Amino acid sequence: MSEGLGKRYADFVVSHSRLVVVLVLLLTAVVAAGAVIGESEDGEIGDFETDSEETAALAEIDETYGTDDGVVAQLVVRDEGGDVLTRDSLLEGLYLQQEVREDDDLNATLDDQGFVGLENIVATGAVFEDRAAEANGPPDTSEPTLEEMIEALESRSDEEVEALLADVLDPDSDQGGEDAYEFLPTSYEPGETEAESRITFIFQIDDSGPDEEPQAAYDAQVAIDGLVDERFDDAFLFGQGVTDAASASAVGDSFAIITPVALVLVLGVLAVTYRDIVDVLIAVFGIAVVMAWLAGIQGWLEVPSSQLLIAVPFLLIGLSIDYALHVVMRYREARAGELEETEALAAENGGNGTETEHIRESDGGLVGTRAGMTLGLSGVVLALGAATVSTGVGFLSNVVSPLPAIQDFAILSAGGILATFVAFAVLVPALKVEVDNVLENRFGRNRAKQPFGTGTSVVNRVLSRFVALARRAPLAVVLIGFLLATGGAYGATTIDTEFNQADFLPEDAPEWAKSLPGPLAPDTYTISDDAAYLGANFAERGEGSQTQILIRGDVTDPDALVAMDDAISGVGDDSTIIVRPGGAAAIEGPPSVIRELAAENETVAAALEERDTTGDDLPNEDVDGFYDVLFDVDSDRASEVIYRTDDGSYETSRLLVSVQGDAAAQTVADDTRDLAAAIQSNGPVTAVAAGGPVTTAVVQDALLETLVQAFAITLVVILTFLTVLYWVRHRALSLGAVTLAPVVAALAWLLGAMALLDLPFNSETAVITSLAIGLGVDYSIHVGERFIAEREERESLEETLAATITGTGGALLGSAATTAAGFGVLALALAPPLQRFGLVTGMSIIFAFIACLTVLPCLLVLRERVLARAG
Repeated sequence: MSEGLGKRYADFVVSHSRLVVVLVLLLTAVVAAGAVIGESEDGEIGDFETDSEETAALAEIDETYGTDDGVVAQLVVRDEGGDVLTRDSLLEGLYLQQEVREDDDLNATLDDQGFVGLENIVATGAVFEDRAAEANGPPDTSEPTLEEMIEALESRSDEEVEALLADVLDPDSDQGGEDAYEFLPTSYEPGETEAESRITFIFQIDDSGPDEEPQAAYDAQVAIDGLVDERFDDAFLFGQGVTDAASASAVGDSFAIITPVALVLVLGVLAVTYRDIVDVLIAVFGIAVVMAWLAGIQGWLEVPSSQLLIAVPFLLIGLSIDYALHVVMRYREARAGELEETEALAAENGGNGTETEHIRESDGGLVGTRAGMTLGLSGVVLALGAATVSTGVGFLSNVVSPLPAIQDFAILSAGGILATFVAFAVLVPALKVEVDNVLENRFGRNRAKQPFGTGTSVVNRVLSRFVALARRAPLAVVLIGFLLATGGAYGATTIDTEFNQADFLPEDAPEWAKSLPGPLAPDTYTISDDAAYLGANFAERGEGSQTQILIRGDVTDPDALVAMDDAISGVGDDSTIIVRPGGAAAIEGPPSVIRELAAENETVAAALEERDTTGDDLPNEDVDGFYDVLFDVDSDRASEVIYRTDDGSYETSRLLVSVQGDAAAQTVADDTRDLAAAIQSNGPVTAVAAGGPVTTAVVQDALLETLVQAFAITLVVILTFLTVLYWVRHRALSLGAVTLAPVVAALAWLLGAMALLDLPFNSETAVITSLAIGLGVDYSIHVGERFIAEREERESLEETLAATITGTGGALLGSAATTAAGFGVLALALAPPLQRFGLVTGMSIIFAFIACLTVLPCLLVLRERVLARAG
């Protein structure tokens, strides 16, 4: 009955080919209109919501403490083996600030603090010295202007600047001491007047909307970075604007190199596979229709773009090439008379008389265009339908995820897979019939082409070896395949699952790429090395470089302060929490603010002396009253780490923890949680880790967990569907498991290869590995369906294997070679995400192809032998 359904469907499409083409194109126009009419915004990983105590704590912090809407960039000046604390180097830093301030556009992006660095501290000390020398009474202690700083430093000799610097860096000095150390590398020895590098912070204004990026500030960072390069021999500016610009430029450079290579490879493979420019153009047109549907669906459903959706168009392109090759190659087999059904079709249309000859010889080929497409499409459409349903339903199972981005991924994937079926099982067959009829009837061009992989070609000889392998040693092949799968599964347990934002920064191009001519030569990219240097040597500022700990409970209990202080003191050098020169952890909280304000303000110092009976510079009596003093003296500083309600009570406190910006989010989160646990275990309070890196780690873990669950659900759904399908069609319960087994094997091989290549398994690559399931199921169904169809028509198992592997295998080889070459070339990209995408995509396609031409035929042969013995 199913075979009759396939023939009736094919006959309808071919008989009404013009109407079908018009209707599908009209439908495509309606769907594609969504790309223009609908609204689709950009979404980010950090926008995803998960229910966790960490995200709840961050929400409470944002509500009670407020958020810092400023933008921070970091300027690092270095001279490896030299000294950046010289008079000339410090003056160059001030000259740079002056140059930026004189540019109205750049100056407009700076907040009141602007540039803050060691050069400002030293120059301010020089100005105060000059004022003290000139004053008859109390000296002016107001903040000096930038011009005053430059003039004061220019008027001093190298020796005088070094003496001033020694005073600033003296741990016991009132002018600098530990406050100046945050501008020096963690390897700096307190008291020294030389350092190989220093950092200056640039504070900018974020005047964008709540859902917009501060583009003006980011653009200013790029401009300032250019000024830095002109003024310093070895310096760099690091900020979100600079990293965004470098990433965008690297992607552009990557595609400038890759696009012509990929285009040549893909078109070359398609040309070899089709050996016909018309068929190549029809396939490309079909892919364009699928992409139009994808854009339209995303627009109509208002699905926000995110990095998780990167795999969808590539999955659809791979499926499109595969579907196109199967339709065209089966059509060519039918026209060449290589299908067993050709004689049956001829008999149905007149036996061996004149109508049979008409079917065989009309339209310029052994079989006419319409009869050939009817026969070819009827033999492949059920496999296409089964692949569409199983793959689409499998991906659609991701809608059970609580994360909106995963749900969007599921919906777009399923909608795109349906579009692929419409384009290549409906539009392309009808369009090809019309095009071939015009070329043959009006222009006399013979459109009957030899199928790829058949005849006496090299490809046929290669595919014939797979036939021999499946016939002679099926059990050995299966054992080897699943032994490798077991090893791959074990290797998967060792894959790094951490998410590191630094892994997304572009890397410098290899020498061969730099030697390319003119516009193809990429820029030099040091942003990845800069991020590593910054993370290893300095306490950073800005996004991704700070976590927080929210402390709830009786925060005015003296033991709470002691617990915080002890936990901070216990931070080791092996932690991702920054340790400043002198051994103090870069953590701001009630203990640090108390000590800093006591050192700066006599009122606070007196209040602390009254309430500190243990000598640890922390109040252990009347903490409430002491906090009142803090808020009276400097409410801004106090409110950063202590939350006071409207009625004057103290509800929570928090720690601001500086962490390595280039460290993995999960590692940073674990270290912050350990710090929170130490506070909670030794004090009368509860402590919860929060902040950007912690939230990133929570979201990434949730994404990874749901993706792994989705893998399992997808495999179960596909197995159930295939089992029911093959039972209904062939009364065979085992065929579903047999067809899916190579897909599981290919997935295990892929995970093992990722472990060997040290590729992380995170939300990015986990989504990409879904290609292994999508394409693997598609490949496997085509082989299984062809084997069953040929087994019913042919007398021997060997003939069945030969027809299956050389017929369908040729189409699979063309599809795999095209998609693997096109996407695998992304491994040459400068951007690590593109590199990983290229490697994982290429491997998934290759492994799926190998599994379906080795493991699956052998499993089918073993199944036949078992059934024969049982019968």
